[in-house]
Amino acid sequence: MIVDCAVYEQGRRRDGDVDLAHAYEACRDHGCFAWIGLKEPSMEEFESLRSEFNLHPLAVEDAVNAHQRPKLEMFGHTALLVLKTARYVDPSEVVQLGEILVFVGEDFVITVRHGEASDLHGLRERLEGSPDLLSAGPGAVVHAIVDKVVDDYQPAIDGLEQDVEEVEAEVFSPARPDRTERIYRLKRETLEFYHGTAPLLDPVDRLARGYSDVIPKGIQTYFRDVHDHLLRVHEQLDSLRDVLTSILQANLAQVTVRQNEDVRKISAAVALLAVPTMIAGIYGMNFDNMPELRWHVGYPLVIGLMVTLCALLYRYFRRAGWL
Repeated sequence: MIVDCAVYEQGRRRDGDVDLAHAYEACRDHGCFAWIGLKEPSMEEFESLRSEFNLHPLAVEDAVNAHQRPKLEMFGHTALLVLKTARYVDPSEVVQLGEILVFVGEDFVITVRHGEASDLHGLRERLEGSPDLLSAGPGAVVHAIVDKVVDDYQPAIDGLEQDVEEVEAEVFSPARPDRTERIYRLKRETLEFYHGTAPLLDPVDRLARGYSDVIPKGIQTYFRDVHDHLLRVHEQLDSLRDVLTSILQANLAQVTVRQNEDVRKISAAVALLAVPTMIAGIYGMNFDNMPELRWHVGYPLVIGLMVTLCALLYRYFRRAGWL
C-alpha cells in the first residue's frame, strides 16, 4: 500500500494531498521530484509505478518479493538500492531483519519497505524541515534513508552486546550453568545480522565515489561519513562473533572439566565402597578353615578395619581434590 506520496519543489513540499496522477505530472516540471513511499505492495499496486517510471521488471519483482541481499544496481537511468534494516527484540534475543528498496531517478524516489524496522515517516518530516538539503534532489533523500538505516543498526548491536555480556558473566560465574544453547542462538543472530549488513559496504562506497549520476557531487561527501559508520558496525559485529566463539569454547571446556570432576567423584565413591565389599566378600565364602574365623574379637576388628581403610581413602581423595 502507499504510505505517503509527496512532490517537492525547490526543497519544499507542495501543499495538499497528492495522488499518483498528480505526482507523475509534477515530475515532468523542472526543479520538482516526487517521493512515493510504499509498504509491502502487491504486484498489482506496483504496476502503475512500473509503467510510469519505466522500471525494470526484474527490479519490480525484487521490490515486491523482497528477501534480497544489500546491493546497488543500475537499470538504465534508474538506480535500485537494497538495504537491510535491523531491530533487536530483547525478550526473545532475536534480530528482526527487514528491507528497504529505493528506486532513484532524476525526478523521483520510490521507497518500498518490508518489516517494522527503520520507519521512514519521522525521517521524511525531518528532511522537510531542511529545505536546503532537500533542494539537492533525490540524492539527498537516498543519503538520508541510508544514514537512517545504518544509524538504526547501533541500538540492535547494543542489545546484542548487553546479552553477550550477560551470558559471559553466567559462563564464568561460580554456579557455572550450561549456557550452550543461549550462546549458540546469540551467535546465530549475530551471524545473520553480519550477513545482512556486510554486503552494504560496497554499494555505499560506490555511491561515495560517484557511481550514479542521480547522486550529486555535494551529496557524495555525506556518503563517505555513512561508509565510516558502516565500517564501525562491521567491526563491532566481527568482534561480537569472535567473543561469542571464545565464550562458546570456554563453556564447552568448563562442561568437560565438570564431567571430569564428576567422573573423579564417582571413582572415589566406588573405591570407598570397594574396600568393605571386598572384605565382606571374603568372609562370606563359608569355608570352615579360615583364619580368625573363631576369634571373639574378629567381628569388631573387621568392622574397625573397614572404617579405618575407608577413612584413609577418603582423606587421600580429599587431598587429591577428587572429593
